[in-house]
Parts: sequence; structure tokens; C-alpha cells
Amino acid sequence: MNKISMTRRAFVTSASAFGLVGASALALPYYSRASQRPAFTHGVQSGDVDASSGMVWTRTDRPARVMFEVSSTESFANATRLAPLDTSPASDFTVKRLLTDLAADQDIFYRMTAADLADINAVSEPIVGRFRTAPASKRDIRFAWSGDTAGQGWGIDETGMKTYATIGKHTPDFFLHSGDTIYADGVMKDEVDLPGGGKWKNAVLIDEKRKVAQTLDEYRAQWKYNMMDRNVLDLSAICPTFYQWDDHEVVNNWSDSKDLGSDDRYSEKSIHVLAARAARAFHEMTTIRYEPAEPGRVYRKIAYGPLLDVFFLDMRSYRGPNGPDMQDTMTPESRMLGEQQTKWLKRELANSRATWKIIAADMPLGLVVWNDGTKMVGAEAVSNGDNGLPRGRELEIADLLRYIKNAGISNTVWLTADVHYTAAHYYNPEKAQFQDFNPFWEFVSGPIHAGTFGPNDFDMTFGPELKFIKAPTAEQGQNLPPSAGLQFFGLVDISGATEQLTVRLMDRDDNELYKVTLDPVRSA
Repeated sequence: MNKISMTRRAFVTSASAFGLVGASALALPYYSRASQRPAFTHGVQSGDVDASSGMVWTRTDRPARVMFEVSSTESFANATRLAPLDTSPASDFTVKRLLTDLAADQDIFYRMTAADLADINAVSEPIVGRFRTAPASKRDIRFAWSGDTAGQGWGIDETGMKTYATIGKHTPDFFLHSGDTIYADGVMKDEVDLPGGGKWKNAVLIDEKRKVAQTLDEYRAQWKYNMMDRNVLDLSAICPTFYQWDDHEVVNNWSDSKDLGSDDRYSEKSIHVLAARAARAFHEMTTIRYEPAEPGRVYRKIAYGPLLDVFFLDMRSYRGPNGPDMQDTMTPESRMLGEQQTKWLKRELANSRATWKIIAADMPLGLVVWNDGTKMVGAEAVSNGDNGLPRGRELEIADLLRYIKNAGISNTVWLTADVHYTAAHYYNPEKAQFQDFNPFWEFVSGPIHAGTFGPNDFDMTFGPELKFIKAPTAEQGQNLPPSAGLQFFGLVDISGATEQLTVRLMDRDDNELYKVTLDPVRSA
């Protein structure tokens, strides 16, 4: 494949010829009558891209045979045709596949066409997308991250989910979604009264958003709703998304101890049934890779060239039950990551030869997040709020931080969202109660399109220092709508020449709020 030069913005323009990109904030799905040709309903996605492979995804409106073409040129000259894959009701007509044997640092264009399984001569219009593979040599890298999409009842309005469009203007190599990718428990109304007057008007679009998700189809619909937003579709067409999950993919603050008995919104009271349905929808509707050793696994590493490895944590699936756990010894009940994931993370960090090791966490380390908003029922995140030596879930993180120090692992940076504001934290052992670790940075950014909250209190077990924060003031209150402007994302740039890593915290209007450049620690 010969490398070509083409901006992602130019590709968006060309993609409009295939009906993928338009000016409206809403991207209403194509629902065909039986007499018409099949169609693609919710755009395309790519994700989990490395130097030689990447996942792609789409969805059809009926059982269909999807033909795939892959090329290094927009014209699809000399395209490689892959074996077709069939869609069926079993997976809600979604299809995804791993494209392999790709050249490193290469623009990849992919095109899908669908044939009706009931009438194989009835063929859809094509749909196209693009991504760039990871480099094999040291070149500049840019990626974005944020979390929390369509939460707290704030859905698609007349402007659409604007922060997605703002991220697209920076043409990142990939977008890291830090969790709360959907709000399965986020019921929407057509109109919401705003503080100070006025109304927020949701384009609710589908009935499944008017209630909490319980069935598999209802969980699937939460994903389809987000993909009705034009800005979401546009970004997905030109930029891979690397997904992880947190709680709202299932229900708020879920763990094994979640009790839905008094929640009249739910007729299905088993958190395990809901989590299983939600997990299936998550894997059907995203480009997360399939792990043969543990089907359904979310934690993984994406190697993105010699300068960057990204480690995606799952701080939800293996945790002990939420509650006032303050044990002084580590037990299965006090874990957040679980024993196997922790062993994997230590091993992969030690084996990493990348300059920078990004640890993508779906919850912050040093901010106090209470389960169901009250201290009486314990912590939802890592910190327990006592500002003392590690106890409960803090023990697992203390063990990890100690290991990183003793193993000589350098240049770790933690990225997260979850708390619905943006901040920069520097963890300083000199200020900490637990001091057996090397200092590191944690950056928080979100929501991308949800209610804005905060700020949260610090727990000083690991010595976090606040370097920057943008959150609602006391006068503004909590759960601010996206129209208030406090929607955030982060940008990370790694220089191929100097190997420096620069983090910028941004708002949805593309204002730079904070910037810091980190020098890599050179190995001896």
C-alpha cells in the first residue's frame, strides 16, 4: 500500500457522497421497507487500532451479507476485498471484524456494502470510514479523551453533542472514551426546565430513552440513540474510538451489592442479569477487541508505536461489593481491579518498552466518590475519605504504585473522567500518608455531553496536589446542562522529536484551560 496524504476533514467532505455526513445535528437512521434495498442504520466505527490491525463496525437494517473492501487510497483503487460477513437478529444486525496485515503509519480506508440475504441482488449504497494505523517509528501522536455521554437526562438537542465535533477539529489519532459511554439508567424528557428560566429540548427520538434499560434490546437502544447524533457519527467515521466502561452502562454505582429492591423503575431486580445484558450490548455495539482467553473482557493494552502504550483498566467488573469497607488487609471484597487484572497490569507495565505508559482508569484515584452520594454507605471509587494510611480499596492501589516504583517503571500517566469536571492532579509522596511510590500525574476530563458536577474532596492517602480545576461554582449549582459550556475533554500530544508529552484540558468551545508538558524519564 502506498501512503497518501489526506486530512480527515477532507475525508468527511468526500464521505458525504455516501450519505454518511450531513449538516443536521440529527442523523436519523435509515429504516427500509421490505421492498427497498438494505441500508446501514448507524454509521461506521473503528477502534483498538495498532500498527498492523484495527477493528471496524457497522449495522444493517435487516439480515444482510456485508462485503468489505480495504484500501490505502480514498478512491479504493486496488482495494483488497475480504470475505463477507452476515448480520442477523442474534446480534441486532451489527457486524464487526478485525482488519489485519495492515501497514504501519498508514491511512486505511474501509468500505462496506450490504446485500439482502432474502434477495441477494438487492444491494445497499456503500458506507465508508477511515483510520490511521499506529507508527512503527517515532512520530508525533495526538489523541483525545473524555467520558460521560448523554447523562443526567441531557440528550441530543438542536446543536447535537457539540464536544464530539470540537474533538474532531483536532484530527486526533484516536479518541479514548473513559467510560459512561451510555446512560442506561438515564431517562430523558422532551423538555427540561433550566435554572434561571428557559428550557432544554431533547430530541428523544426513541421510546427506549424514556425509561431505564432492562432488556437486551433496551440496552442496545441506548447505544443506537447516541449514534443518532451527527457529531458522534462524524467523529466515528474519521477517528478510532478506544472504549472502556464504568457504571452507567449497567446502572448507577453498580457492584455485586447493588440492591434494586426499592427502585420502582426496575422490574428486573437482579444486578447480575442486568450486567450480563449490558455487557453483551457493550461488546456488540463497540469496536472493542475480542479476548479469546476471557470473552467479554474489557481490560487490555493497545500498543501505539514506540512512544506509547495504553493500558485500559476495568474498575467495575472485578470489584468487591460497594460498602463501608475499611479493612487493613487486602481481601477479594476490598479489591477494585481484582487479582488477575492486577497481575496482568504489573506484568504488562514491566514488559512495556514504550516511552509513555498511559493508564486509562474509569475512576480517579484520589478523589472521594461516595456510593449513592452518602458516606454512610461507603466509597464508590478508590479513596475512602479518611486521609490516612491505605485501607480497603486503597490497599490494592498502594500495592500497584509500590510495584511500579520497585520495578523501575517510568513515565506512567493516569487519565480518567467519571466526576463530571476537569482537573490536573499531581501525586506527591512527600504529601502522602503512603509514601512508597514515585510521583505521577492524573488528569481528569469530562463530561463530553452530560450534567456537570463537582468538585469532589481529596483524600490525602496518596498525596494528590491540585494543579488545576474547572468545575461548577456554588452559585452555578450542580447538574448543569451542556449549554452551560462546562463540557470538557483532554488532548495529549507526544512529540516524535523530543518524546515530551503535553496535556491540554479543553472545553467544548475549544478553549484551552490548562496546559502542561512532561519530560520523559530516561532509562539508565
